[in-house]
Amino acid sequence: MKKILLLLVILSVATAGMAQRRHHFRGHNRHRMEMRATPKAPEFLKKGDKVAILSPSSVPTDLSIIDKGAAALKKWGFQVVEGPHARSNYHTYAGTTEERLSDIMWALRDPSIKAIVCSRGGYGSANVLTKLSLDSLRKYPKWIVGYSDITGFLSAEVRAGNMGIHGNMCGYLANTGGTDQLSIYLRDILMGKMPRYEIPGNQYNKPGKASGILIGGNMCVYGDIADTQFDFLDRAFIDHRDIILFIEEVEEPYSRIDRMFQHLILRGAMDKIKALVVGRFDGCPTSRGYNSVFEFIDEYVKPYNIPVCYDFPAGHDESWNYPLIEGCPVTLDVAKDKVTMEFNLPK
Repeated sequence: MKKILLLLVILSVATAGMAQRRHHFRGHNRHRMEMRATPKAPEFLKKGDKVAILSPSSVPTDLSIIDKGAAALKKWGFQVVEGPHARSNYHTYAGTTEERLSDIMWALRDPSIKAIVCSRGGYGSANVLTKLSLDSLRKYPKWIVGYSDITGFLSAEVRAGNMGIHGNMCGYLANTGGTDQLSIYLRDILMGKMPRYEIPGNQYNKPGKASGILIGGNMCVYGDIADTQFDFLDRAFIDHRDIILFIEEVEEPYSRIDRMFQHLILRGAMDKIKALVVGRFDGCPTSRGYNSVFEFIDEYVKPYNIPVCYDFPAGHDESWNYPLIEGCPVTLDVAKDKVTMEFNLPK
């Protein structure tokens, strides 16, 4: 009898071990599939859908841009709601970290809200990211629109498997009323119409054609979240994908830009990307004998055999800040006289 009981125990342990290994194998395969998958577009909007205006970083210095931005969104046919702390002011942040997080979670969890348009960037996204779960972004996929400090949230969206929109926020919509071409591009993307951009060439362009997933934004912001779960340039993420990186900066000296490029090189990102899109570097003064920041950047990219376009309309100059879909496959064709970028939404 003892031998029979011992045999039953051994069989039970062996069966449990095999089941655990099968579970681990399935989980490992699922993780690998998630790591290789292209980020998905959240549900596109239609007229009558609800958009939330949030201030997840700094509070606007002029609160009227929230009202005017809301008016522009209403002209597009959307309903507009406002985060409870969108106008709060806590040491220049739009509320405490917990209050800004609660606004994001409120907008994510409400099934009637289809998109989040940020009032402004500024500072503070990293504070919120320390308390935000990628699982929440996965569970409640929503379009997030913004740039500058909002790059942190867009990077998190991509890591969660969602696309986001690097584009103008309430300040620009307030100034233009949402009727100019850049605003129409943004409206169309939210409603499912993919853009095709054609812009003038630049003397520093490195011609070539490349396809890949577009990611990027403000270099300082995504540099600050490097090697975290929110980092869209993490090697575990980009090793399995063709990546087209776009960069922009504002009011940074060449010494800082130099460090940020060295960081991209040291972490292996420059070796992995298929093309580089250099946006605007507004307010970055020339120095060290260079005629322009583009001449300075060109020295970094010369060793890499990839297409590079310069002065792409993305950055802090809102009149020259085309909406770009983070995480979306694009085809980039760079020539000396012109550049085209076409968004290829997976079917």
